[in-house]
Amino acid sequence: MSEKTDVVVLGAGIVGVSAAYAARQQGFSVVLVDRREPGSETSYGNAGILSSGSISPLNNASLWSALPKYLTNRHAALRWNIGWSLRNADWVIQFLANAIPSRTRPRATALHGLIGASLKPHRDWIVKAGAANRIRETGWLKAWRSEAVASAKREQALLTEFGIESRLLDRQDISALEPSIVPVYKVGLLHTQTASVDSPGNVVKAYAKMLAGSGGEVRQSEIKAITPDGDGWRVVLADGAISARHVVVALGPWSSDFLKPLGYRVPLAFERGYHREYTPNPARVLQRPIHDSDGAFLMTPMENGIRVTSGVELTDRDAPSSFAQIDAVEPMARGVVEFGAAVGDTWRGSRPTLPDSLPMIGAAPRHSNLWLAFGNQHIGFTTGPATGAAIAAMIGGVPPSFDVTAFAPSRYL
Repeated sequence: MSEKTDVVVLGAGIVGVSAAYAARQQGFSVVLVDRREPGSETSYGNAGILSSGSISPLNNASLWSALPKYLTNRHAALRWNIGWSLRNADWVIQFLANAIPSRTRPRATALHGLIGASLKPHRDWIVKAGAANRIRETGWLKAWRSEAVASAKREQALLTEFGIESRLLDRQDISALEPSIVPVYKVGLLHTQTASVDSPGNVVKAYAKMLAGSGGEVRQSEIKAITPDGDGWRVVLADGAISARHVVVALGPWSSDFLKPLGYRVPLAFERGYHREYTPNPARVLQRPIHDSDGAFLMTPMENGIRVTSGVELTDRDAPSSFAQIDAVEPMARGVVEFGAAVGDTWRGSRPTLPDSLPMIGAAPRHSNLWLAFGNQHIGFTTGPATGAAIAAMIGGVPPSFDVTAFAPSRYL
């Protein structure tokens, strides 16, 4: 079977669902396609934070001082595969080259615009999608076990420069904010304008249902190929094909696979991460996500229990799982908040990251009506709505609501 539509969006994570919904709101006929149900891959396994303050890219100037501990390949924050690093030396070199002050501030400015344009749609959509019960306006807490007042103040100063509110906390303040945790933290920085959800995967599913309710089609099928077809595109699926004027590639860590046959070599790396969920103690309730800076993990209350997430594993996207990082942080997490046995299996996902830690948002440089929306690294759940809305605006021939210059795919393709 074959059908025609204005826009086909490939990938039903938060970015793809957002692009499809925004395009439908502009009056385009839209088909959203993924091999799995919406919100079942990378968008499922994150910490569910709608973060106003995640403006500093991972490869910022402070990375250089942290490199010695990362090079041991035993730190919970970062593990790296030697073979992968050698095969992807160009990516590693470019990633490190961006970690200088002159290249950090412009990227922080770009991310601030992207994040700022995402937060209002998120809050509007979650209500419209009937999932308002899932959002918590309790902020999120970054906490240090060490005497890290200077570090916290530096981070707060950067946030203040961009008009982002935060509050510096001492041990007593943290205990008042989170009375159920063990008082292991000496310093905290509360991001007061940040929200979180109790199931990012189910929020994405709710957005997809909202898309279907608006007249968009959500199709579950394996994507075989995308090929130019006159002034449009043909998307070949396992159960047929779709002809469309526009195609949006929002396949996260799989995006480069479908662009390679078209002649694009995307410098995409995969920051793999893991999470486990644990049965909570109803008498020891966690109020908000907490990022343990020294322990290099994040724990957050979710629908299924306390979710503990690990640091970054740099390796091939489909390499066998290694649970070393999540195993290392579990005892530390148990030393902060009481919880029971693990619920279900350990989850693994791949965060798609480009060398400058900025996503690709815009037109493919050598093909008409081919749009790229991926590479949102650790803040994909936060930035999905604005990424999708920007793509929909460009399809409609109007400027996005924020400056997308820094995200142009042509910078790498």
